Amino acid sequence: MDDPYKVLGVDKSASAEDIRKAYRALAKKLHPDLNPGNPQAAEQFKEVSAAYDILGDAEKRGRFDRGEIDATGAERPERQYYRSYETGGAGQKYASGEGYADFGDLGDIFSDLFGRGGGGGGRAGGGRSFRAHGQDVSYTMRVGFLEAANGGSRRVTMPDGKVLDVKIPAGVRDRQTLRLKGEGGPGIGGGENGDAYVELHIDPHPYFERKDNNVHLDLPVTLKEAVLGGKVEVPTIGGPVTMTVPKGSNSGTTLRLKGKGIVDPRSGTRGDQYVTLKVVLPDSADPKLAAFLESWEPPADYDPRRHMGS
Repeated sequence: MDDPYKVLGVDKSASAEDIRKAYRALAKKLHPDLNPGNPQAAEQFKEVSAAYDILGDAEKRGRFDRGEIDATGAERPERQYYRSYETGGAGQKYASGEGYADFGDLGDIFSDLFGRGGGGGGRAGGGRSFRAHGQDVSYTMRVGFLEAANGGSRRVTMPDGKVLDVKIPAGVRDRQTLRLKGEGGPGIGGGENGDAYVELHIDPHPYFERKDNNVHLDLPVTLKEAVLGGKVEVPTIGGPVTMTVPKGSNSGTTLRLKGKGIVDPRSGTRGDQYVTLKVVLPDSADPKLAAFLESWEPPADYDPRRHMGS
């Protein structure tokens, strides 16, 4: 991948908010859901997501700026203890935060010290043995907005070749960490295996935005739908639903879809979805609409800029 700053089109002095806005704009343009059958857009979306994975994380951004990691998130050669693994068939790479130590050699050392030596292979020191808990390991995993909201399962291949099915609970938040008990480094002398900790990095969605457990959406509507009202189809995290637009609705009017938000994993309650209407005129001039407006006389008290004062 190229310089992540170039991929997102921002300067090195860009604020965290500038970086987030740049990523959201590119995600809306390149997201695979909006570009079906376009492999070039899908590849560009991967690059943009990888760049945001570096620059959207303050710690990783600082390490990249200092030259400690490269544009893929991997350690520079002089401190190369990061590894990467791929999801089964997904083609996405994730960097591991800690590598595995060579526990085989370490186990032999402790066996020599505590398990062997003296008297024909018996245990030294009156039968003492060394047991140690295996090393905990850390990983990061990118998940989609809808996958995080609705939950799911992701099959991943660990650095040692082990294949795991990672369950993603519905309603998880960005940077939340999942614990996989016993999936870390092997224990020593019969000790328990360490655990694996997976930090989830949730990709922004092209048009959904999460605030607490509520989902917010800007919905384009026609002038006719706004003025006369009617039923329109609205996307939600659970699929499209039909919503009634009241007569005389304006741009900025916000409607609530009760219970169509994200579930709270602790309480089981579900948030709402808030739909903000955006009146969109045709791309090209409509002669009939123009003729109507030329003959239309607005009410005497109609002044859309009255709140701005003189």
